[in-house]
Amino acid sequence: MSLFKARDWWSTTLGEKEEFDQGCLCVADVDNSGSGQDKIIVGSYMGCLRIFNPHPVKPGDGMQAEDLLLEVQLREPILQVEVGKFVSGTELLHLAVLHCRKLCVYAVSGTLGSVEHGNQYHIKLVYEHNLQRTACNMTYGPFGGVKGRDLICIQSMDGMLMLFEQESYAFGRFLPGFLLPGPLTYSSRTDSFITVSSSRQVESYKYQVLAFATDADERQETEQQKHSSGKRLVVDWVLNIGEQALDIRVVSFNQMVSSLFVLGERNFFCLKDNGQIRFMKKLDYSPSCFLPYCSVTEGTINTLIGNHNNMLLVYQDVTLKWATQLPHTPVAVKVCSLQDMKGLIVTLSDSGHLQCSYLGTDPSVFQAPKVESREINYEELDREMKELQKIIKEATKTQDILPKSEDDDLKVTAEVSFHLDAISQAIDSEVRAEVVPSVTVKITVQSRLAVQKPKLSVCVQPPLALTCDQFIFNDIGPAVSKTVVLSAFLKGNCPPAELEGNAIFSYNTPTADFNPKGVPRVAQCKFRLPLRLICFPAQPSKTANHKLTIDTNKPPVSLVSLFPERYRIQSDQLEDIWLIGNELTLRLEEHFKKQNCKDFLCTFSGSIPLQEYFECIDHHFELRLNAEKFQELLSERAIQFRAIERRLLTRFKDKTPAPLQHLDTLLEGTYRQVIALADAAQENQANMFQAFIKLKSATHLVIMLISLWQKLSPDQVAILEATFLPLMQDTQELGWEETVDAAISYLLRTCLSKSSKEQALTLTSQLSMPKDTSRLKKHITLLCDRLAKGGRLCLNADTNTQQAIIMPGGCTTIPESNLEERTAVQDPTPIFTDHKHLTKQKSKPDLSQSVLDEEEKP
Repeated sequence: MSLFKARDWWSTTLGEKEEFDQGCLCVADVDNSGSGQDKIIVGSYMGCLRIFNPHPVKPGDGMQAEDLLLEVQLREPILQVEVGKFVSGTELLHLAVLHCRKLCVYAVSGTLGSVEHGNQYHIKLVYEHNLQRTACNMTYGPFGGVKGRDLICIQSMDGMLMLFEQESYAFGRFLPGFLLPGPLTYSSRTDSFITVSSSRQVESYKYQVLAFATDADERQETEQQKHSSGKRLVVDWVLNIGEQALDIRVVSFNQMVSSLFVLGERNFFCLKDNGQIRFMKKLDYSPSCFLPYCSVTEGTINTLIGNHNNMLLVYQDVTLKWATQLPHTPVAVKVCSLQDMKGLIVTLSDSGHLQCSYLGTDPSVFQAPKVESREINYEELDREMKELQKIIKEATKTQDILPKSEDDDLKVTAEVSFHLDAISQAIDSEVRAEVVPSVTVKITVQSRLAVQKPKLSVCVQPPLALTCDQFIFNDIGPAVSKTVVLSAFLKGNCPPAELEGNAIFSYNTPTADFNPKGVPRVAQCKFRLPLRLICFPAQPSKTANHKLTIDTNKPPVSLVSLFPERYRIQSDQLEDIWLIGNELTLRLEEHFKKQNCKDFLCTFSGSIPLQEYFECIDHHFELRLNAEKFQELLSERAIQFRAIERRLLTRFKDKTPAPLQHLDTLLEGTYRQVIALADAAQENQANMFQAFIKLKSATHLVIMLISLWQKLSPDQVAILEATFLPLMQDTQELGWEETVDAAISYLLRTCLSKSSKEQALTLTSQLSMPKDTSRLKKHITLLCDRLAKGGRLCLNADTNTQQAIIMPGGCTTIPESNLEERTAVQDPTPIFTDHKHLTKQKSKPDLSQSVLDEEEKP
């Protein structure tokens, strides 16, 4: 609520479902009472004419029955109401009502009531004009300098100005170049009509020019009109304001000076009589109506501007003097005198909210009570502060971003078929195989309440794909379920990093206040695709490059019971082991869970395959470097191509053509280079996409092995996953290498720091693509080394400090400087354990391979 709220003096709501616009409000002493008190005249598009004389007992009172002087239901919609000297032979004020095809002039009068009955008001039709054309708006004034009476000018929808000398029709003229009608006003000082055309120009036409111009019985000029004595209608002056106008008004300081005000969609202008701009004001809001009037300061003009933010602003020339809040958006505003109160502001909304208000503020009457002075117990405050900080930390750790809805309101379940589809549903797959398998996924949505705008989105990790991933439903009623069926398949020619999928159902729930948009909600469920979707049984091979051994604290389980479709886990690529190894651990946990074994544990006693992991990182980073090179070369060739085009164009435009000097040959060669570079860049992008998927698989494998090796808790595994897998998509602007390096550096300087000196180091806030991966590989090695020596992952600052002080086992961490010296001498792969069960066969000597050979000797 605004402090500067409009003070409500009197208000009422007119009718039901009636509509109003800026021409429907007028204030004047329409009954010629001579008291100087204005009456409020309101006409609606429903044809209802009302006249009010508010006199509240106290400010803020609503409408009383005696406030409504007159209410008449006319037969046609009321476009505009005006009060002026419209009847010949008298200077009394009369009411002019403009309908679509009729202009009516009424006399409003009142008779004194007898006894307790109040005064009675009625209207009498003085004369009317039936219009041949559909009216848009009207203006009035002493056209031609007449004294003691007002003439009326009506603008039609097809651009004709129809002038009426009170009871008689004078003439009509078409505006030149007319397309759509705009606001219209009359300036008595220059005897001109001013309007804003559809070409966004302010145009002024002299009354004398209109009077002597050719008659406008037809829109097009005939031969007789061309040779008649009349003149063509010529505009007096034109000003281009560059926007459509909402309203236009004329304000006169005196008989010698007047100003023309134009309210645009984003500006309001003040013009001189000759069309020159006195000043203009750019508005930072969307205006709805305005009213300029003379200021108490000589030489300045005040302007009331209403906007669609329910605000009414008061400007003195271009200076904002006051801003007040209204309860509605005004479409018309007037200033009047009521009950001996001058300067009351009358506003009307498009729905019929009529209000009389004045400007002011509410003084603050609140006084703060005196606080009893007492001694402060600082120790008690410290204890309370620590308890509150602990509560805040626990709340921020477990608090979800989105509020949880009731479980019974809406449920989303996904059911994955155990068997592959008999007829594959794979489409546009890049897998080089005769048949690409697919599996059916059935998703069911069960709603207890009515939901609006339901939408289901299903997503899987690439290179997996779905036959359909977006479903839009009609509004779902209560106790109704919806089921969709789709198929998943392998689209890319490489194994995915994850088999998990996600079904997200977004919807709106109706609210108690009947908000049409409702409250947005989201429900989701996860599902896991079968391993057989991307793998198939094969004959065992003894020449595999990678083998993985996982230890358990329980007797070994037959692989036939765990994997009825295969017997041995081995792979030629490191990243391919991830899905099989993860599936093995999951099936082992599920097997012992069925036997009610709660102390089952998987462990890994081998060494982490960092050397092979680093090769995946180097391959991905090399493709990123190639992408940058291709981009630079493409930019150079494009610049060269445009330069050759400009020279050729100059040669072709020359009136005396010069030899091309093989510019055409050079243009064709450059074009072929651009196409070849674009193809190479596209192929490199596809390779980088596959490399990123393989890197994610290898990263998942390394995280799993580290968690099994160090027996990490689920929270610590989540920290590792957030550190090594921060991106769902790899881009040139923000790549995997720099993001992971920054995350690992943060862990090394917080929870895995060896001293308070490391914690004091600050990290750069700007990420950029590194020159090489040496720093990243050094940090990954250092992370594994500190985990091997007792470090634990934690995001709590207090725990970080304590952990840095009491490193278990009395081990000293490896300084980074010493680590750099070691990596320069020997192979960077660290040996954390005494056994290695994952090897890579190479022709060159390998330190890890030699250690394994020595262990196998009898």
